Amino acid sequence: MQIKKRIFLLVCWVLLSAGAFAQVAKSPFSTFGWGDVYNRGLAQNQGMGGVGISNSNPWYINNMNPALLVNNYVVSFQAGMQLENRTINDGANSLKNGSGNLNYLVMAFPVKPGKWTTSIGLMPYSGVNYKLNTTKDVIGSNTSVFSEETGSGGINQFYWSNGVRINKYVAVGARVNYLFSSIISESAQTLAVNRLVTFFPSVYERTYVKDLSFSTGLTLQKDSLFKKNYKVSLGFIYDFRTDINTQTTQRIDRRSITGVIIDSTTVANTSGSAVMPQTYGVGLSFGRMNHWTFATDLQIMDYNQLAGFSRPFQTTTGLRAGAGFEITPDPTGLSNFLKRMTYRVGGSYERYPYLVNGNQVKDLGITFGLSMPLGLSTLDFGLKLGKRGSIVENSIEEDYYKFYFGMTFNDRWFIKRKFD
Repeated sequence: MQIKKRIFLLVCWVLLSAGAFAQVAKSPFSTFGWGDVYNRGLAQNQGMGGVGISNSNPWYINNMNPALLVNNYVVSFQAGMQLENRTINDGANSLKNGSGNLNYLVMAFPVKPGKWTTSIGLMPYSGVNYKLNTTKDVIGSNTSVFSEETGSGGINQFYWSNGVRINKYVAVGARVNYLFSSIISESAQTLAVNRLVTFFPSVYERTYVKDLSFSTGLTLQKDSLFKKNYKVSLGFIYDFRTDINTQTTQRIDRRSITGVIIDSTTVANTSGSAVMPQTYGVGLSFGRMNHWTFATDLQIMDYNQLAGFSRPFQTTTGLRAGAGFEITPDPTGLSNFLKRMTYRVGGSYERYPYLVNGNQVKDLGITFGLSMPLGLSTLDFGLKLGKRGSIVENSIEEDYYKFYFGMTFNDRWFIKRKFD
């Protein structure tokens, strides 16, 4: 009962805390497609370069490859938040902004320990948050046009995944995602004649998403390698291409100087679809069980299939690569708390699947993390320092840091007592 009370209090605390943070920090790169697509990794993965396709730990939920859920022998609950800060620079001006959001609520339950584990969770799939301002003079007149484009929202996902062991070397997994929520964009223009505002029209667009997508996973692993306590694992994941149902509402508003809508006209309310492209990845890990692990991942995002968006942009094939290392100096040591902690370090490289100024946007980051043991449970921390984009290639760049905080609760449920 104690673990149930702790989980209830934790959920309440995380939800109340997340209410103070609407969404991720503003970024002009979130204008494209579905916005900034999140890495599925939990706090322990983020501190290790974001890897997790092949590496797993029985005390943590693997949210990246459903096949690795079979390694969870106890009931686990994980919740986490993400805080971030960005400095955006175009070579002449810079802007700092920061925010945070609830990152995940995940639970895993072994239906048949070692053979079949199921998991459910709630987390964002993507986030949209941008604000773009431009001013242009109308040639041959004393009129200027000030334009402001804003975007907000994103896509959330509630999922159910299962991992099943085929034999002691092979396990397979499947995941179904229920995608929902809205992306809102608004374009407002202010026409000024002799510095007096005469018109203030705006175009509002809301795209609501509600549909299913599917993913699969496979893992090949060998324990007791070299006749010692070493383990090697190879993992594969595949996200299917999916046509997502959308409902789009467009309207034209006329506003006062203070932003109050004077009148509004709905010009479209249509059903359609947008493509969520296929993604596939492979991972390799090696380590000494319960002591240290080295892992590396590579994912390919085929955005050449992307379609169904009102804002046109150039797409291509993107990739995400990462590598990480974790070590627990003495997992059974009772005299030294620091030696029972798990320490992580890693790095990541990403080429985004869209073009800005004819060039792909690149992202390079380094990560650090640790987990503090509290009995069977842990407090998990991760930090990523990175840079996205280039002033030379993309006209804009971002320096950022992301802080991940998570709690992991583990407990053994439904065990028959031998003594009362």
